[in-house]
Amino acid sequence: MAALLWIGIAAVVVFLAGIRIVRPTHRGLIERLGKYNRFAKPGLNWVFPVVETIHQVNVTEQMVDAAPQEIITNDNLNARVDAQVYFRVKEDETSVKASQYNVNKFQWQIVNLARTTLRNIIGTLTLKSANSERGKINDELLKTLASETGRWGIDIVRTELKEIDPPKDVQETMNKVVKAENEKIAAVDFATARETVADGDRRADIKKAEGVRQAKILEAQGEAEAIRLVNEAAERYFVGNAQILRRLQALETALQSNAKIIVPSDKDLVNVIGEMAGIVPLKRD
Repeated sequence: MAALLWIGIAAVVVFLAGIRIVRPTHRGLIERLGKYNRFAKPGLNWVFPVVETIHQVNVTEQMVDAAPQEIITNDNLNARVDAQVYFRVKEDETSVKASQYNVNKFQWQIVNLARTTLRNIIGTLTLKSANSERGKINDELLKTLASETGRWGIDIVRTELKEIDPPKDVQETMNKVVKAENEKIAAVDFATARETVADGDRRADIKKAEGVRQAKILEAQGEAEAIRLVNEAAERYFVGNAQILRRLQALETALQSNAKIIVPSDKDLVNVIGEMAGIVPLKRD
């Protein structure tokens, strides 16, 4: 009985010692005597103590920094370049095995591969084009890393170029160029605005002059119409009576200057004045 008890206790100890918990963020590779044996999924797993071991692999998205480095651009300038690589180990058994058995320390390998790839890409570009084509550099870096790490069971999610910093003296020169360009744009905008204002003033003056001209035309037309009416009146009432017309004009001038005059008792002249005033002379029998 004592032997059986000790055997039972030993079995319980061995069972408890072999319990392994795999989290949802990990996958496990169980090896027996140094040789791959089976795949461990999230949850409770049991390994034979001493004989078997389990290696857990994180399958969530991770990030590694490619570490800043000096890269000589195509125009012989030293640029300080830094990038980040986001990746994850694929969840299937084959990919998890490949991340452990096909490559040694895959994170370290990704960092070095990213640094080498950046040197190759940026070395073919000028400093200006490297700064303006960050999207293109990211795409090429992602493509190269995805191609090279595919056999490691790694999925390259994205890459981000953090910085491309030129030497200090070059940066100062670039800042001056940008400042001068901005000042030039501001000067052009100011000149354009002034030109617009001047054009508006010119159009306003033209419209004003056009209005004055139109007013003078209308005034001249009015005077012409008045002269025409006077001529028609003269032709109507004074045809063949030049002397009477002359007397009437003298009368008009005198009335305008408030002069006292004596109107001759000329019947025709009185009749004309009366008719123009709207008074019809009485006919005598």
